[in-house]
Amino acid sequence: MQVVAGLSLKNLQPRVWDTHSPYFLEDLTALMVSYADFRQMPGRRRAAMRSGLREYLHAPDHVSVFLDNGAFHFASKGGEPNADEYRRFVQKARPDRRPVRFDAIPAPNMSWQRQAACFRRTMNINRSYHADGYVPVVHAGRYLARYLQAVDASPRLAAKECIALGALVPNLLRSPNAPTYSSILDDLISVRERFPRRRIHVFGIGGTATLHLAALLGYDSVDSSGWRNRAARGIIQLQGSGERIVANLGNWRGRGPSRDEWVQLRDCGCPACRHFGAKGLRAGGIEGFSHCATHNLWILLQESEWVSERLARGTYERCYRQRLDNTVYLPLITELLKRLKARSGSREWLGLPDRGRRASLSCPADPRAMETKALC
Repeated sequence: MQVVAGLSLKNLQPRVWDTHSPYFLEDLTALMVSYADFRQMPGRRRAAMRSGLREYLHAPDHVSVFLDNGAFHFASKGGEPNADEYRRFVQKARPDRRPVRFDAIPAPNMSWQRQAACFRRTMNINRSYHADGYVPVVHAGRYLARYLQAVDASPRLAAKECIALGALVPNLLRSPNAPTYSSILDDLISVRERFPRRRIHVFGIGGTATLHLAALLGYDSVDSSGWRNRAARGIIQLQGSGERIVANLGNWRGRGPSRDEWVQLRDCGCPACRHFGAKGLRAGGIEGFSHCATHNLWILLQESEWVSERLARGTYERCYRQRLDNTVYLPLITELLKRLKARSGSREWLGLPDRGRRASLSCPADPRAMETKALC
């Protein structure tokens, strides 16, 4: 599964995609920038339109550049992007993937009338972009089944190469009035069942445990800005063990690394820890932020690779409990595994059968992995 790194134009550090940067992550294959950022920065918008997003970011050829429509930002301001301006930006900036210009994001605590209005508005916009390469957006929650029916009922929308799924995180975080986990899991499984050969992208997956859920559901890519947001709060991620506070920034409080975890961090293989040591994570200013952000994104990339390899070998079910220590999502993952097996009638889903999906969902052709004899 592809991890797409969300960026902020206000601060492009650390340049994890830049081969000349000490923070370069060779496993990173995609970036995402928000149209809302460009809309607020006219000079940068014009520069990106002159050169194209790839050249503007100096992204290497192997890294795709995705565009986010900035719907959450525009909705918070009580508006939405101008259709002509958005289309003109896309034509000039040439992102590798772009969603429809706006989607009305529902929250679980909205009344059913407001959620229904979000559904109608989003589907109207999806239909207005049915004849080109824009990606339609559907939303998790009360109206997901109706979204899937509406997309399926439109031959051009149903034939799109990619479908994007939003509003997943508020439902998983048990926001007020969110559906039961049982209902959410059934709905999310139905997305892949309804579109078995379409690429499915999920907006806003930020943690290692939710990344497991997306991979198990058979989704193809996720984007995350959480690697940066956590770093701005002095928070780092540890593989399987959740978040730890390494710097006191603002009013954020949490659990710090244990002595054993600091030893683990000293042996960390991410570029920030290799070049600057674990103490770099506690540095102040942009330096400390860059160290922590690079570490967090590296953890996500490593976790995605770990999940893909175990699913490809058919050993995920044996290993995940040891990997995901002390996570609130562990019971949800256990329940999802049961449901997937019950629906497929076999272990086939966990082995990622060939359903026309991308090769990156399988174990990479890494000689080191081929030499590994362990089951987990």
